[in-house]
Order: sequence, then C-alpha cells, then structure tokens
Amino acid sequence: MKKLIIAGLVATFAAAAHAQYTGPGAQPAATTVQQLTNGGKDDQRVVLRGHVLKAMGDEKYTFSDGSGEILVKIDQKRWPSGQPVSETSTVELTGKYDKELFGMPKVKVQDVRVVQ
Repeated sequence: MKKLIIAGLVATFAAAAHAQYTGPGAQPAATTVQQLTNGGKDDQRVVLRGHVLKAMGDEKYTFSDGSGEILVKIDQKRWPSGQPVSETSTVELTGKYDKELFGMPKVKVQDVRVVQ
C-alpha cells in the first residue's frame, strides 16, 4: 500500500513539473516592434513574430511585424537547421532588446522558430 501511495505522489509531482510556468521570469508574450521602439527597456526579453526582410551583413537583418521595422542580430548557429527562411516566412524571434546609447537599437536573437 505504501508503494502505491508513493508512486501516486511521484506521478503527481512529475506531472506538475511539466506545467507551464507563468510567474516572474516567465517567457514574455509576443510584443510588437512599435511597442519596443516606443517604450522598450534595455535588455528586455522579447518575442517578435513577423518576417526577416533582408540581410544587412555581419549577421544583421531587417525585421518587420507590420507595426514597424527593427534591426535584429542573428548568429548563424541560431537559424533552424534544415528549414529555409525567406522574406515571406513567418518567424518567431526570441531575444533581448539592445537599446543603444549611440546608433540604432536592435534585438539580439537567441532563438529563431519558423511558424506555420
């Protein structure tokens, strides 16, 4: 009987561990370029959904979500392997907003996901 109770408790805690965390430090909901440029904070974690329009060189690209355009920096290793991405592909970018003291603000991308 003890083994059955312990097994039930372990299963309960294991299921709870897979629940999605929504408290402080949780992954942010998608934001827009306009929201970022109007009131974004330096090092703010962001999720953007839209299109990578063109390469600017040195791992920098122009991104648009319909509300505006912003420079994004995407390291070569961050691109999804085996999935081509063009200006018509909808992507979700996760990263940090880098509000430059001098120059253009940008998003340093940590993850690129193609959205179907």
